[in-house]
Amino acid sequence: MDRLSNIEIENALAALSGWNYDAPFIEKKFIFKDHKYAFSFIAKVALIAEKLNHHPNWSGVYNEVVIKLSTHDVAGVTNKDIDFAKEIENSL
Repeated sequence: MDRLSNIEIENALAALSGWNYDAPFIEKKFIFKDHKYAFSFIAKVALIAEKLNHHPNWSGVYNEVVIKLSTHDVAGVTNKDIDFAKEIENSL
């Protein structure tokens, strides 16, 4: 799998609301009503990660969840990360 160029990443992110590129990751902060909703979201993303066999870097505090995606094998963003971000958005 090839690492995407900065232009390819920016073009892909144009279709994904709220996602940003901060090399070597694409990332987004999600804010929920409370911890219960944030934790439910984390569980959904965990199932997506297992399905795609691609696992995020993430952190969560109370109602906030930050997800960072990168393909470690190529030390950057690939289509696998873009596809994962799309799946996350579709799960909301």
